[in-house]
Amino acid sequence: MVELRLPDVNRVMLSGRLTRDPDRRYASDGTAVTRFDLAFHRRFRARNGQVAESTGFVSVTTYQRLAEVCAEALRKGSPVLIEGRLVAREWNTPQGASRSRLELAADNVHFLERRTDTVPAEPAAGGAGF
Repeated sequence: MVELRLPDVNRVMLSGRLTRDPDRRYASDGTAVTRFDLAFHRRFRARNGQVAESTGFVSVTTYQRLAEVCAEALRKGSPVLIEGRLVAREWNTPQGASRSRLELAADNVHFLERRTDTVPAEPAAGGAGF
């Protein structure tokens, strides 16, 4: 019997709205890093036949030019489509407890609504779309 081995795949696509304004910071080497949280909804028919809805939340991190564009163009409530990969983060609290969470490291951010008060002059490398 031949064993079929599939390659590991870590690709995620989510659409939703920002739950807060993006937070842009700079790493010690000067690289821009922008983080924001995304809320996404799912409607489905429950077992009792009623339409139900659930909401999920995920933290998103962008880097370099994409981080700059996201920090300038996005605000709380902005609708976006994110393409990226899941990244596991682990840390210890000041009390010594270990914590972990999955975050979405964005490779592409597609803006689903144009801001009229601030629009970057050029699209970002990394796929930011308008």
